[in-house]
Amino acid sequence: MRTIDYIVHLVLSGVLIVGVYQFYFWCQRNAPFEPRELRSRLDDQIPYVPGWVWIYSLLYYPAILYVNLVLQSPMQFSQVASSYILLMFLQAAFFLAFPMRTPHSWRVTTGQGCVSQRFLAFVQRFDAPTNTFPSMHTSVAMLTALHLFDRHGLATFAFPVLIGLSCLFTKQHYVVDIPAGAALGWFTHNLYVKLIVA
Repeated sequence: MRTIDYIVHLVLSGVLIVGVYQFYFWCQRNAPFEPRELRSRLDDQIPYVPGWVWIYSLLYYPAILYVNLVLQSPMQFSQVASSYILLMFLQAAFFLAFPMRTPHSWRVTTGQGCVSQRFLAFVQRFDAPTNTFPSMHTSVAMLTALHLFDRHGLATFAFPVLIGLSCLFTKQHYVVDIPAGAALGWFTHNLYVKLIVA
């Protein structure tokens, strides 16, 4: 592809990320019933490590945008972009059918102390404690890894693993949200292959 194609795709990807995430925020504001909590003993065993916010936020978007650099045509860009839009609609269906939230106590320590805590508090100003099941961070990371698998092999799965861990250590998600998110990302990729690529 030409350099201008890569530039256009990066710009369009940024617009898509911002635009598609409006559905995420809409679901937060329009839950059909009161969000529930899924807290378990295992969740209580996982420590709060605010430094993981840098993985949670600063690895996430660059890795998604990196997909643009491995695409080989504008048509492939359209196909891959469609898979992320499909994933968002599937996520929204879960968020509306099973509205969940993390406990208030998981957020009371953010905004105090170290830079990582203050940055996490900044992230949480936009990212409410709802829309936890399944983890959208993990589902998007899994879908991204599967798009990159042909080029980078098994190493791509380090991305959803790191993102999943960051979701837990920042107390943004329950344990159950992580495998559910990974499964949804895998399912979406299978739909993408069968319905969009085929």
